[in-house]
Parts: sequence; C-alpha cells; structure tokens
Amino acid sequence: MNNIHNSWSSLFTNYKFDLDTLYDSEDIIYPNKDCVFKVFEMDLNKIKVVLLGQDPYHNPDQANGLSFSVNPGIKIPPSLKNIYKEIQHEYPERNYIFQCGNLERWFKEEYIFLLNASLTVVKNKPASHMKLWEKFTNDVIKYISENNDNCIFFLLGNFAKSKEIYILNKNNIITGVHPSPLSANKGFFGSNIFRSIEEKLNTQIDWNI
Repeated sequence: MNNIHNSWSSLFTNYKFDLDTLYDSEDIIYPNKDCVFKVFEMDLNKIKVVLLGQDPYHNPDQANGLSFSVNPGIKIPPSLKNIYKEIQHEYPERNYIFQCGNLERWFKEEYIFLLNASLTVVKNKPASHMKLWEKFTNDVIKYISENNDNCIFFLLGNFAKSKEIYILNKNNIITGVHPSPLSANKGFFGSNIFRSIEEKLNTQIDWNI
C-alpha cells in the first residue's frame, strides 16, 4: 500500500486491510497482492473519468488491478473488444488500432480511474469477494464525488448504474448499456458515448492504448 497517493489518505484512515491473511488462504486470488490498490496510485484531483467495473477477471494472468484491463500478452476480453469497436466507430478519423488489452496508458496519461467495485476475486468464482469490498468502494465513489467535481462517472450496465446514489453531482454521470456480447447490440454500439464524455469534459481524450 506504499504507492497509494496521499490524496486518498483521509479515506484510507477509516479502513484497515489485512491482505496478507486474505492471500494466505487456500483460495487462489486475483489480481496479484501488489496490484490490489493499484488504481489509488492516481492523484484524486487529476481524475478525468471514473470507469466502473464489477470485479477483477477471474482467470489466470488476466487481472492487473485496473477495471476492464488485462496484463500484456493476454487475449483482449470480449467487453473490452466491444469498447474498442465503439471507439473506432465514433472516431474513424483518428485511425485507432487496438492490439492489446492493457489500459495502463489510459490510467497513467489520460487519468481514467479504472475502478472495480470489488478489488479481488477468487479464481473461477466471479463476484466471490463483492461483499468484502462493497462498502469501501461505495465510499471511494462518494469520496471522489465529494472531492473532485470536474470528473465524469462513466457507468455501463445496470450494476454500475446502481452506484449513482453515491454521486453528488448527477450532471457528472454518463450511463450506457454494458459492452458485453450479451448486451452490446442493445444500445452500446452506435451510442457515441465516448464523444459524450469528451463533450462533457470539454476536452479531447486520446483513446490509444
């Protein structure tokens, strides 16, 4: 937890986390222990967009502590592939080419806060740690909302939309259909939702990876 930016300190003082005990269990847990709080390396005040996911990928070598993102060399997951498709559709003039599922550049250079509602998961058991992290990540959303009035909360799908209650400024919310293969054709594709984010921010985001 040494790399957590000091802008989060007043939030973290209310919590004590024993990751050693959690990871010493018989379960295989993702992501790696040193990546659990990776997203909090970002300065709270620099966040432009909060992209909320549900929980980390639960298959080996995928999760890296950032929502929707996978480690380099790992096959691009279906939902992220659909996100890429929509970005390419919305910005044909930018000639985006996506060959990797690692969203580290979005995080480090575009200040997109890639938060999962659960920060850990048991191998092959989606949502297995949701209750463990729910109060904390709800408080994270509230904390961002209270301390950064310029960022956009990007909520895709019903689960993410359920977190609207923790966001003070409803004008800072952009919602949409989840990009999973089950729902992307029901309103995500063709939504121009990434253009909506840029318009709301009044700035261009470089969506390259």
